[in-house]
Amino acid sequence: MTPSPALDPPRLYRVSDAMRLLSMSRTVIYEQIRAGRLRSVTQGRTRLIPASAISDYIALLEQEARAS
Repeated sequence: MTPSPALDPPRLYRVSDAMRLLSMSRTVIYEQIRAGRLRSVTQGRTRLIPASAISDYIALLEQEARAS
C-alpha cells in the first residue's frame, strides 16, 4: 500500500514555516540565506526553502558546534 501524498512531509517550506522549524526570526532566516548558509528558491515572488536545505543547515550548525 502506497502512502497518500497528503501525508508526505512538504518538500518546500515558506519562510514562516522555516522560522518555526528552526526557531529563528525572519531577519535571521534572511541573513542566513544572504550569507549562503541556508539555500532557498523562488517561485514567482515567493521564497521557498527546500526541506533538504533545512537538513543541511542543521547539519552545518552541528558541525560548527563540534568544531568549537
